[in-house]
Amino acid sequence: MTAAPRNIRARRDEGELEIEWQDGRVDRLPFRFLRGRCPCAGCVDEFTGVRRVDVDAVPVGVQPSGVSFTGNYALRIDWNDSHNTGLYTWEYLERLGRDAAAT
Repeated sequence: MTAAPRNIRARRDEGELEIEWQDGRVDRLPFRFLRGRCPCAGCVDEFTGVRRVDVDAVPVGVQPSGVSFTGNYALRIDWNDSHNTGLYTWEYLERLGRDAAAT
């Protein structure tokens, strides 16, 4: 189980969510990258795992209108495109950080 991050900041001018992990690593996840990988049932088929939302269709200017904790295991991000049902667990955010670093 991934421990909760040390710090999380929505860096609006840079268009990214900055996550500082307990081990000191810092991931910077572009807002569009995050929104395009929303894990909710509306964006990903619950049975097949096939993504329903075309990542390239996410608006370029998408950004969080609000970010809140869900327990001690996830973030809920309210997006300015009116989407707000995805829960981004620490494990999922950590994996997305590795994916973003690889690109």
